[in-house]
Amino acid sequence: MKFKRQRVDDGGVNLTPLIDVVFLLLIFFMVSTTFTKESRLNLELPSAQGETSLQEGVVLEVVVDASGHYRVNERALALHTVEALMKAMADAAQDNSDIPVIITADAKSPHQSVITAMDAAGRLGFAKLSLTTQDPETNSADQ
Repeated sequence: MKFKRQRVDDGGVNLTPLIDVVFLLLIFFMVSTTFTKESRLNLELPSAQGETSLQEGVVLEVVVDASGHYRVNERALALHTVEALMKAMADAAQDNSDIPVIITADAKSPHQSVITAMDAAGRLGFAKLSLTTQDPETNSADQ
């Protein structure tokens, strides 16, 4: 007796390997993606010809001279690194990050020194940051 073989119809494409590949790609992208917390500084940039803003109360003043050396509240730093600047700022602020920070930089100071001072303030959590400018008409310092 001869049996007839039943033919198996392949009704479509097998999606199992495709789904496996998609899940592997998903896992790869999830593992390789870096999730960074971006820190932003809220800057209050004064106008060079505007009104003088008066700061009342306690402020933290960072002065950058023409050679890129820092002074925090009229106290010169022995080391000119970002870590020394952050320590001096934290000591002067007594761990109070709510006080305003005023950065006064010489016109010929290196741009990197000013950015380093702003970065140190941001890393310490200071949100009220302002830069001083000089009014070209009167040559007086404005904040």
